[in-house]
Amino acid sequence: MDWAAHTHEVRPWHQRTPRGPREDRRLREIEVALPPYVAELDLPMDRALSAMSSACAGDLSHLDLVHGRTLRALNHLQLRTEAVDSSKIEDVDASLADYGRALLGVGANASAVSMASATAALTRMIRDADTTRSIRREAVARAHHDLFRRTPSEAHRAGRFRTTQNWVGGSDWSPLGALHVPPPPDTVPGYLDDLFAYADRDDVPPVVQAAVVHAQFESIHPFIDGNGRIGRALIHAVLRRRRATRHLTVPIASALVAHRERYFAALADYRRGTAATMVAMLASAIRIATTESWVTATHLHEIRAGWAVAVGGSRPGTALHRALDLLTENPIVNAALVAEHIEVAEEEAAALIDTLTAAGVLRRAPRSRRAPVWLAGAVLDEVADLGTRIRASSRQLRES
Repeated sequence: MDWAAHTHEVRPWHQRTPRGPREDRRLREIEVALPPYVAELDLPMDRALSAMSSACAGDLSHLDLVHGRTLRALNHLQLRTEAVDSSKIEDVDASLADYGRALLGVGANASAVSMASATAALTRMIRDADTTRSIRREAVARAHHDLFRRTPSEAHRAGRFRTTQNWVGGSDWSPLGALHVPPPPDTVPGYLDDLFAYADRDDVPPVVQAAVVHAQFESIHPFIDGNGRIGRALIHAVLRRRRATRHLTVPIASALVAHRERYFAALADYRRGTAATMVAMLASAIRIATTESWVTATHLHEIRAGWAVAVGGSRPGTALHRALDLLTENPIVNAALVAEHIEVAEEEAAALIDTLTAAGVLRRAPRSRRAPVWLAGAVLDEVADLGTRIRASSRQLRES
């Protein structure tokens, strides 16, 4: 043990509406987990773990320094890869074409809408940490609202911290057999105050701080749903607040999704009083995501150069040149988005799309007759490949 373990307390339990099997309906007591208060705790680390966490933070900062200002497209791709794979950890998956339609607000399936909402939540959390230099309760609540405001079954709870008992795993009807029963709802405000106080410290190594903030948030489980995606967004918010990154968001969840069982086991270790497992896993994920993001930066330059050849060249400042730049950042577009971003009339945007489609830069998305959407296939392939490479590298590292 290197951290204070969760304690446990027996609390009375009453189903509001008796449902489920007899065992669930007869349950009268539950054992809730009480995380430690962490605001003033420090994690003792051995030399190897300390070196690992420092090295990955240094690599991340170097990537950000080299490509952060000059390659905005890289950040867009990383954000989308992160949101997609963070959703996959929660068994939410959809095609990139559907995800793009959801981003454009032109209709998509529920999973794609959920992925698009996760992107909005992640973006909000990072931006707030960047501008306020703090991890704030208000930003977390608004990010949760972003995540669920388009989900009819959850919209009434969007942005609201829980006021009822929840649980992880086990029965659908009660905490019977649950893997983790978070602290009672009346303790959540105090736990969050303590968590945000820890998150705003400047005397803790950034990667250690991000790992602890994430694991502690998952233990508190302050929302009825969405805790995993908001908790993983907190990792990036902490790294941005601490200036480990200033521009980029490496897709850490892509490494975590490669080992869902290990990820959940690391959270269980944290609750038993071993935080080092989560720190090591996060440091490894950051290192792998950073390495593969360097590869993607190179590929994006190559893709953009290839497009210039495909259209027969374009002069800087022209609408065609701006449209090509736009596609590296937004590889899923419609005429309205192109018109807005490069500041031309929608008719001219439609003509540009026709030109780019004829050159093979764009292709029309399937099932988009009523609300046409076009895809920059080379960039979307790189989005998918970035996540695939990170997951593959994570698995190879584990096996070696």
